[in-house]
Amino acid sequence: MTKTLDQLLFYYYNKNDGIRVTDLHQGIVWGTNTALTEKDPRLTNRFDYDGDYGTVLNRFLMQAAIGYPLTVHGTGGQTRAFIHIRDSVRCVQLALEHPPLPGEKVKIFNQMTESHQVGELAEKVAALTGAQINYLPNPRKEAIENDLIVDNRCFIELGLKPTTLDDGLLAEVVDVARRWADRCDRSRIPCQSAWTQTQAQAINAR
Repeated sequence: MTKTLDQLLFYYYNKNDGIRVTDLHQGIVWGTNTALTEKDPRLTNRFDYDGDYGTVLNRFLMQAAIGYPLTVHGTGGQTRAFIHIRDSVRCVQLALEHPPLPGEKVKIFNQMTESHQVGELAEKVAALTGAQINYLPNPRKEAIENDLIVDNRCFIELGLKPTTLDDGLLAEVVDVARRWADRCDRSRIPCQSAWTQTQAQAINAR
């Protein structure tokens, strides 16, 4: 609802008042450091997650760090878009350096570098860390599988050089999660919320 309202407001102020607008469609951000935060360990980004909130990749990395089976909800066929935190910062910079021209319509940039199915992502993390994978009922009311077609040529053409999950930087995140594994509250890992009564019954019956 909020994203839809944002789009309508952007369109209105652009058309009515001539305001130049760039709308960044953000993918799931992974990674813990940029070139600047690496200069001092106290600048390392927070790594927050629990079963009801937080992104799927953070969930897998945190679970792998403490030896908890990776939680895949449903078939794992849901597709998500991802971007490294360094690339996310770079995208904001590129968008600021290339604003819309006066009179140009709302400019929409897809701020992502790759997409993966959740199950495929779990296999990547498991291969990296040796973690087990656990398939559980999906608490969300969503398609069992979905395609996600996202075009990020706008940023590539502006000079973005993507950092991918296969570049080996997942180890950086896993190392950070393991370093602070003692702060993890294991009771908060399982998902407690369900979108429908039927899904709640399936979760409680597991």
